[in-house]
Amino acid sequence: MKIEKNTEKPIQKYRFYVQLFFVFLTIWIGYEFHGFVKWLESGGAAEFVERPPGVEAFLPISSLMSLMLFFKTGEIHSVHPAGLFIFVAIIAVSLIFGKSFCSWICPIGFISEMIGDFGEKIQMKLFKRKLMLPKFLDYPLRSLKYLLLFFFASAVVTMSAAGLKGFLDGDYNILSDIKMYYFFADITLFSFYVLLGLFVLSIIIRNFWCRYLCPYGALVGILTLISPLKIKRNPATCTDCGLCAKACPSHIKVDKVKTVISDECTTCMQCVDACPVADTLDLKPAFSQKKVNKRFVGILILIIYFAITGIGFFTGNWQNDVSKKEYLETYKNINSIDHLNQ
Repeated sequence: MKIEKNTEKPIQKYRFYVQLFFVFLTIWIGYEFHGFVKWLESGGAAEFVERPPGVEAFLPISSLMSLMLFFKTGEIHSVHPAGLFIFVAIIAVSLIFGKSFCSWICPIGFISEMIGDFGEKIQMKLFKRKLMLPKFLDYPLRSLKYLLLFFFASAVVTMSAAGLKGFLDGDYNILSDIKMYYFFADITLFSFYVLLGLFVLSIIIRNFWCRYLCPYGALVGILTLISPLKIKRNPATCTDCGLCAKACPSHIKVDKVKTVISDECTTCMQCVDACPVADTLDLKPAFSQKKVNKRFVGILILIIYFAITGIGFFTGNWQNDVSKKEYLETYKNINSIDHLNQ
């Protein structure tokens, strides 16, 4: 069989642009939300800044509860409706393109990737190799994010419709995004050291947070296993160069399998870009040999994501219905409100 050189252009530059878009979108949302919080802190005296619904992307528990309420009653809860559609969009993207949310959309994933790249450069200079945890540590630690997911998901799934609605209607849920804001704006010394520790660990062990602790990553990792699209290797044309495995940021041994079935595969396509032989490593449907053009992966991910969030926007289920007066009255008691007294 004639071996042809892979002449397709890498798509990592385009993936970087997509990641950067979501990073800047997150920064803009954060800036707008900062203005909204300052308006609250002024008691309504400062110029009003509209609360950006996109901040609800950082409220996965509330979004999961809204989804469960929708399944049980058909109701789209009005306190954080955008969060529900963002959550469903992430699930839909993951069902089709696996764990691609982590490598294409998630701003935390982008930061983790940048830290990992920085860390690996230091490791190569100091040790001439990339550091990895041994399997006897890696596998148990990877289970931690699934335990966290099970803890949160089981608590939500077992709640009654009345219980879900009661929590979602409560003051804590109304102010949950503001409390999240204060976690970072008025960070405690303990929380600062925890974040610093995660930063250092992410330099030493690539994607430490994403690989071992992120419940969101666990959820989309499970969906990856049932996604119809998989990275497939053609053994007939493979030269066993190992470049695909070397390029994989998740340390998957791509060169040893015909089909990559892993909860850690993020469909970043770095292995496909690294393959030097044409038609040897491609993204394909599980039961077909017809490849998906890698140039369209990012486009299709964006179409799915914004089509679903767009449904929320154009059906009037994006902005919440909490009035300015209700926000100001509820905010007065923010220091005495927590999830335990709902």
